[in-house]
Amino acid sequence: MTILEEIDIYGHENILCTHTTTIEITKDRHLTKKGNCILGIRASKACYDLNSDLKKKLQKRNKMKISINVDDLTDSFYGYGNNGLKLLSEKDMVFRKSDFICERTILINCTKSSSELNRELVKKLSTPGKRFSITFEMGDSDV
Repeated sequence: MTILEEIDIYGHENILCTHTTTIEITKDRHLTKKGNCILGIRASKACYDLNSDLKKKLQKRNKMKISINVDDLTDSFYGYGNNGLKLLSEKDMVFRKSDFICERTILINCTKSSSELNRELVKKLSTPGKRFSITFEMGDSDV
């Protein structure tokens, strides 16, 4: 599979990843425990910033593989694009298990929520300033 985009993100002590329907990354520099779907802060990109090739693929309902890479750990899930995706948020991107779409939605019908991510990986994400990445690849098979 070919990597279409890579985004750098940073950990924070309030990363919980306990939300049952979404995963979110944000450019925000701070996080409260209310943001229980947030995977990381200080993201290098939000929906608006994605390269145009990836945006076109997302709006053609393509299946994407998302990999979260932290040190020696990787977790991944799949989600789907949709021609209704707006990809306008300049601050966030939200991966959803549902088919709800708003300006922050990046993928719908995802195979995982933040509560289903590898807990060892999530523990590493709760280290303040811990740098990690997520990658977007065209998806071939289910997780």
